Amino acid sequence: MRPINTDFRPIIAVGTTVVRALESAANARGYLTRRQGSTELFIRPGYRFRVVSDVITNFHIPESCLTMLVATFVGHERLLRLYRRAIHERFRLFSFGDGMIVT
Repeated sequence: MRPINTDFRPIIAVGTTVVRALESAANARGYLTRRQGSTELFIRPGYRFRVVSDVITNFHIPESCLTMLVATFVGHERLLRLYRRAIHERFRLFSFGDGMIVT
């Protein structure tokens, strides 16, 4: 095992799958552990991130588990404002749409 982020630099995950993988591989003390297999980690508001500080992702389908994961970073109200602006600006949404960095 080794410390993940001893100098406290941002850890930016590219995609929600990477968020779940990194968070699943870290123990409570911030050490990365070698794992094999799948995860059942469900990230929702209230979850305390141990590794990931930011995520690059797209605009997910409303009320999905991926939208809940993103809301954990920014809060429900801010996420609603982001979606309203994206719709107003005519962003492309969902899997093959525009992306955003969520901090």
